[in-house]
Amino acid sequence: MLTVQNLQKKFNNHFAVDNVDFSVSSGEIFSLIGPNSSGKTTIVKSITGLLRIDGGQVTVGGNDVAKNPKEAKSLIGYIPDEPAVWSGMTGEEFLHFVGALYGMDPELRRKKIKELLPLYALDGVEKDQFEQYSRGIKQKFSILAALMHEPKLIVVDEPIVGLDPESAIVTKKIFHDFARAGGAILLVTHTLSIAHEISTRIGVLKKGKLIAVGTFEELKQIGKVGHNATLEDVYTALTRIM
Repeated sequence: MLTVQNLQKKFNNHFAVDNVDFSVSSGEIFSLIGPNSSGKTTIVKSITGLLRIDGGQVTVGGNDVAKNPKEAKSLIGYIPDEPAVWSGMTGEEFLHFVGALYGMDPELRRKKIKELLPLYALDGVEKDQFEQYSRGIKQKFSILAALMHEPKLIVVDEPIVGLDPESAIVTKKIFHDFARAGGAILLVTHTLSIAHEISTRIGVLKKGKLIAVGTFEELKQIGKVGHNATLEDVYTALTRIM
């Protein structure tokens, strides 16, 4: 569903992302982990078309993000690390707005909103002003907005930040259900426990380069750590030796 080939992005002649290659198949949850300034958010913004790449290719469902942005973006649901919306808009209006951007007619939008709100028990607060919501509720609406048009790929930048434990559990279930239904998920996170718990495969970034990719068991072998090692142990070993 998602293919990233030789991706390059420079800022002031410095490679923030340097020849990164990976793919995410339907039914898969792929996590990218790495320290600050390792290129995670740059990769996310390149995939979603928010940044113009300097080299390589990104395709979504066979559509080149640079050459066929409308077709590629129609397949993506994007959950940013910081929820943002126009001042004065309600949660419900925000969901309608996002659905309209993807060409959903009003009746279909209403039906989808009615279906999505109970996932986080948000029915009853959807008519409140977005700016009055807590950070966690804003994040919940952002996650629901990404699901509005039934995308094939969800790109998530730090999904659990601001969510209470119960909502984090609900979010993980949403992601698992989406993947089981044939969707693909790219998850970027600093929370190694989340990456370990829900990922099919994991990629480790360091200074703009993808230094290792594999299942948790495969990464343990690459990092040459013990059988009982945690993802934190693996991550520390890989970023130290590579």
